[in-house]
Order: sequence, then C-alpha cells, then structure tokens
Amino acid sequence: MSASLSAPADPARGEGNLARLGRGLDRVVGWATEIPAALLVVLEVVLLLANVVFRYALHSPLTWGDELASLLFIWLAMLGSVIALRRGEHMRLTTFVSRMPQHRQRFLDTLGTIVVLVFVALLVGPAWEYVEEEWIITTPALQIPHSFRVASVAAGVTLMVLALVSRLLQRAQLKDFILSLGIAALGAGALWQLSPVLEGMGTYNLLVFFLLGVTVMVSIGIPIMTAFGLATLAYLLTVTNTPSIVMIGRLDEGMSSPVLLAVPLFVFLGALIEAMGMAQAMIRFLATLIGHVRGGLSYVLIGAMYLVSGISGSKTADMAAVAPALFPEMKKRGEDEGELVAMLSASGAMSETIPPSLVLITIGSVTGVSIASLFTGGFMPAVVGAIAMSFVIGFKNRRRHSSVPRENWTAVARALVHAAPALALPFLIRAAVVEGVATATEVATIGVAYTFAVGLVVYRRFDWKRLLPMLVETASLSGAILLIIGCATAMAWALTQSGFSHQLASLMSLVPGGAIGFLVVSALAFVALGSFLEGIPAIVLFGPLLFPVAHVAGIHEVHYAMVVVFAMGLGLFMPPFGVGFYAACAIGKVDPSLAMPRVWPYLGALFVALLVIAAVPWISIGFL
Repeated sequence: MSASLSAPADPARGEGNLARLGRGLDRVVGWATEIPAALLVVLEVVLLLANVVFRYALHSPLTWGDELASLLFIWLAMLGSVIALRRGEHMRLTTFVSRMPQHRQRFLDTLGTIVVLVFVALLVGPAWEYVEEEWIITTPALQIPHSFRVASVAAGVTLMVLALVSRLLQRAQLKDFILSLGIAALGAGALWQLSPVLEGMGTYNLLVFFLLGVTVMVSIGIPIMTAFGLATLAYLLTVTNTPSIVMIGRLDEGMSSPVLLAVPLFVFLGALIEAMGMAQAMIRFLATLIGHVRGGLSYVLIGAMYLVSGISGSKTADMAAVAPALFPEMKKRGEDEGELVAMLSASGAMSETIPPSLVLITIGSVTGVSIASLFTGGFMPAVVGAIAMSFVIGFKNRRRHSSVPRENWTAVARALVHAAPALALPFLIRAAVVEGVATATEVATIGVAYTFAVGLVVYRRFDWKRLLPMLVETASLSGAILLIIGCATAMAWALTQSGFSHQLASLMSLVPGGAIGFLVVSALAFVALGSFLEGIPAIVLFGPLLFPVAHVAGIHEVHYAMVVVFAMGLGLFMPPFGVGFYAACAIGKVDPSLAMPRVWPYLGALFVALLVIAAVPWISIGFL
C-alpha cells in the first residue's frame, strides 16, 4: 500500500497528524464559507424582491439596490466556488477517468488537485494587488471603495488554496503527490524553456494552449474552470507581456454581469418547487389526464419535464424533481429501467430552450440579445422536440395495451384544482417579465416568494430542516457555474486579443450555403461542444464570436440562439461524452450501459427536430 502524506497512523492514536490537520483546516474553510454563502442567497432574494416592490408598487426605486446586489453577488459567487471545490462539485469530464483502475483514478485525483492548486495559487498575489488598485475607485450609489467588491475574488482564491491543501493532506498518497508535483514542475519548466519557440509560432501557439492544453486537462478530469483558466494564464505568462492582474480583471468582468444574478435565484427556485411538492402536483395532474393511454406515463414524463424546466432553469434539478415522482409507477407498469433513463435524458435535451434556461440567460449576458425575447422564443422549439419524442414513444408502444383505466372527469378536475397553483408559476414568471413588473434578473424572486406562499399554505409539506442545505447547494452550484463563466471570459478575451476571433469569423463566413449552411455547421459544432463543455462555457467562449457572424449572414439572433441552445442540449445528453446523460443515469440509479442503446432513437428524433428548427425560423421568432 502506498504511503500517505500524513505520518503513518498509530492504531492507538487513529489517523496521522497531517490528515488531522487537513480535516481541521477543511472545517475552518467550511465554517468560513457555507453559512455566509447561505445568508447571501437569502439577502439577494430579499434585496431584489424589495427592488421590485419599491419600483413597481411604491414607485420609489431603491437607487442603491442594484449596486448592493451586485456587490453581494460577486461574494456569493466566490464563496460558492470554494464550497463547490471542497465538495468536488465543479464541472468536469469523468468519462475517461471513471474507466481507469482505482489506483490510476487516485493518482489523477492527486494530480488534478495539484494542477488546480497551481492555478489558484498563481492568482492569489495578483488578486490582492487588484484589491489595492481598486481602492481609489468608489461606487456611484453607495460611495464605498470598489475594493469591497473585488476583495471577494482575492478572498475566494485564498480560501481555495486552503481547501486544496486540506484535500491533499487528507487524501493524497505520498508517491502520488511526489510524482504529481514532478509532472507539474516539468510542465511549467517546459513552457518556460520553450517560450521563444512558442512566441515564434504566431497564432499557431493557440493550438498548444487552448486545444492541446485544455483537451488534456479536461480529459484527465481536471475541472473545466481550471482547464480554461490555467490555459489562459499560461498563454499570457509565456508568450505575451500581459501582467497576471489582467487575468483577475477578466475574471471579475466575466462574473459581474447583472444578468447573471438570475443564476443563483433560479437554482434556488428549482430546489424550492421540488421541496414544496409543487412538481409532484403538476406530475399527478398530467398522470391523471393521460396516464391511461398506451405509454401514457412516458408522455407524462415529457410534459413534466417541459413544465418543470419552465421553472427551475437547471437540468439536474429538473430530472431530480421528475424521476422520483414517476419512475416507481412506470416500473410497476412494466417499463424497462434503461428505457426510463433514456427518456429522462432525451427529455432533458428536448427542454433545454425552455425559459428560464440558465443557458439563455448566459447568452443574453455575453451577446447582448434581449433576455425577454429569448424567453419568448424558447417555448416553441421545445414543443417541436416534444412532438418528435412523442412519435418515438408512440411507435415503441404501438403493440402495447394499457391496463390502467381512464380517470373520470371528476378526478381529473380534482387533480387540476390541486395542481393549479403550481401550474400558474411558469405563466406568472413570464408575465412578470413581459409586463415589465420585474427584470429577467429579478423575476425569480417573485417566483421564490410565490412558491413559499403557495407551498406553505396549499401543499404544506416543506421540511424546514432542508432550507439550509438547499441554500448551500444553491451557492455551490451557482459558484461552479459562475467561475466557469469567469474563466471562459478570460479565455475568450485572450483569443480575441490574439486575433483568433477575427480569423474564426472570417472562416465561418466562408461556409458554403449561405445562412442555411452556416446554421447547419453551427448546429453540428455546438452538438460536439455541448458533449464536452456543456452549454454555459461553450456559449461564453463562442457566442461573442459567432453571433456577429450570424447577424451578417442575415440570421435573426433569437433564431440562431435557439438552434445553438437546442444543439448544445443534444450534445449534453449524447453518450458517450455527454455529462447530462450520466447525470440522468445517476438520478435514475441505472447503469449507463442499460440506457445507452435505448437513448439513440430519441436523440435521432431530436436531431430531426433540430433540423426543422434551423430550417423554419418562425418556430423561434414567430411570437416575438
């Protein structure tokens, strides 16, 4: 057995001293992040809801409200990133690592931890320098130094260093640690020695950093945010004269968009609707209405995913809300568990465009496209996808006979009355945005307030002990998403500065077939990107580059957004690389090998739907 970083444990004394030190350090980091992050989620909800009330109801807007919300938000993002790092919840590709022997997985875990540690350690000094430089700048409304806001980045990367050291002390084997440290040092030394050669390569050196480097790091399970961030930092330090502090500025800029405030709010709302019993009420109504037809609960699953996606904005939350409510009954009716997960996975891809999708919010943030227009345009593409899936379900169940009796209309009406408060929520959210009651950023707070009121008064099943874990989980997921956006923004900036963006735009503009050819190539490219990067990092990287090209080609920006998002959703749930597919398997507790052969007919139908969406712009822009 390999030696541990900690001293060999004495049976009489338990674990080694260094491991105990690591556990103690981990507790300190947890104490410093989890409760403050949970409080920040609550403060953001209260503050933004107060903004709506004072502006719309009292006609006396809080001039300092948005500024304070932005300040608290960046702190929430960074503390959430630390929590995600402690919990191992940062997005990463595990397809290849999970197939390796246990000892290699353990080594790659240590190597990955050291690589992340190198990245965040390189940011600590520039981050605190950035705090000093921003001290002379004061905020317009609150009139406080800007350093109070940007100190969040410095505090976040410092806490990440402590969390990573704690992880190494507790989990790393000594030989794995030494070998990993040697590999990291060898890589840094090679870049240093080869810097003149890399400089002489011109823009071709981008292939080394942003293709080879990112691909290798992502393939061995290193978090995507680190792959983006470290590749960018290595590029800046090796072949440019750009100081490291610029990296901090780009991180700050990427995570500071006011539109991104919607991310933690919708994540929290998604958790609430499941905890309050609203998702189950909607599913029960659909089951009562059409559960008696052949394959009826399969159609219910599609409808439930459509409805829930219109509320939560998070695919994992959507699937986690629907599967426990439907799967037990579907298994009783003879459905194969692999088929269930295949349908769950494909319905996740089908519903990717339904507002308030976090990917739509991200598109609005990085491209300037109207969030309200994206929300309006997102409903019909998902309808086309649902119809395509329904054809597959109908074909598969054509020889089956349902043994479930049709519910009488009294039972249907009773289920509708019970579900009506829950069914009203998606329409309430959309109406609040369209009527100008709240911005796309603020509207989730109305949903949170409505869900609390309806859940506590009507459904009465909320366990208050779940509130703190839900708040912490919201911070963790939001931090993981937002740090990817920050690192991807820095990477996109570096690519732009190198001239790559102009070259890509020129290349894409030469695609034969005009607008249709450009749409087809974009769709195929984003299916591939969605398999590896997920929607948010892919759109942050390539959205600012390709949306202007689409505009020049005469493609409506909302139409292009729908094609791109639907394609990325298809890639996200497409095995063998799509991480959404494995998330569905985990939620359904099914071996991926059972679901993989059964998911392809559904994905094939969704690909046909994608082609229809690309060919018929009205589907995306007909209701604008």
